Amino acid sequence: MTNNKQTIWLLRGYYFFYFAMIGVYVVFMPKILTDLGYKPYEVGIIYASAPMMRFLMPFIFKYFLELTYKVFVASLIFSVFSIWLFYITIDGFWGYLFSNIFFGGAMGISLPYIEAYVLSLLPKSSYGKTRLWGSIGFMVIVLVLGEILNSPNIGLFSLGLTAFLTLFFGISATLHNYKKKKEIKENSSGFSLLKYKYLWISLFLMQISFGGFYNFFTIYETSHGLSLELTSYLWSFGVMCEIVMLYFQGPLLHKNLLTIIKFATLITIIRWFMLYLYPASTIMAFASQSLHAFSFALYHTAVISYIFHLYSQKKLAQQFYLGISFGLGGSIGAMSAGYFYGEYLFLIESFLALIAFLSLFGIKEKNEKTI
Repeated sequence: MTNNKQTIWLLRGYYFFYFAMIGVYVVFMPKILTDLGYKPYEVGIIYASAPMMRFLMPFIFKYFLELTYKVFVASLIFSVFSIWLFYITIDGFWGYLFSNIFFGGAMGISLPYIEAYVLSLLPKSSYGKTRLWGSIGFMVIVLVLGEILNSPNIGLFSLGLTAFLTLFFGISATLHNYKKKKEIKENSSGFSLLKYKYLWISLFLMQISFGGFYNFFTIYETSHGLSLELTSYLWSFGVMCEIVMLYFQGPLLHKNLLTIIKFATLITIIRWFMLYLYPASTIMAFASQSLHAFSFALYHTAVISYIFHLYSQKKLAQQFYLGISFGLGGSIGAMSAGYFYGEYLFLIESFLALIAFLSLFGIKEKNEKTI
């Protein structure tokens, strides 16, 4: 029991520093690049490369590799190594692009392994209390670096430090289990996306619908008269609602997971439509952000739990979830949001979430395992 509690705290440390690393990479590195003279389109290409690698990696693992413990450890080491490459390539576009491709590939391996590991170790109702430490890590690093970041070296150092600590906690959390018993091999030959095609279509479209929020929410709200300071409070409020849901969502996950996914997707339709109807309303902006608890926290937990039970290839399934939704969906979502940015952006995002919602009704109940 003591070992299990220790493992849980080590996993919380992994989530904390993994998402702190993501916070540095997503929130601060683009600004650092523009300060160094990168053009906006160059930053866009660089930040499309890592998600695309997340999309490609599952296919590589399906046909050529298996996500074992040793591969997981190697991915953590490669993450640290790729950040060292950041140091020596950041002054040149092509070298830095290569470093980000390398980084994206490594990052697309370690998280799916941990997600499958946590779900095999804990009941799905307890997952959120461990995963919420990732949200805390993201919020803490954003608040801290927002106060002290005044040079590229501080940003790169923070990225390297969080990557190293992710490596430390990742290995520490999984080593005991690896030594204790042999790893169960997964037969990827039987894995099929087409068997649950409507689920994967829905996950893909759902993440595309987040493109406008992740990439243009700040611009959208400030252009309608909300201050930058107030917008930063909106971001923090959304994360706080996410943390609260992750902590208290346990009892909900004993319900039918597909129904929960439908409900969270429906809430997302309403969320984007609220932003379209009331772009200048502070009250409605906070109300919309409160729904992040459902459209991200509850949705994410229900989806990974649902996929975990649908597929016998647990780790590969989590890789495909990360790759198809946050990888391909994230890339296309960012690009399409840039193209459609304007008055009707969140109306379009609401429509995409609606299609994602309707797609879920194509899932045959008879194909589901008891969850």
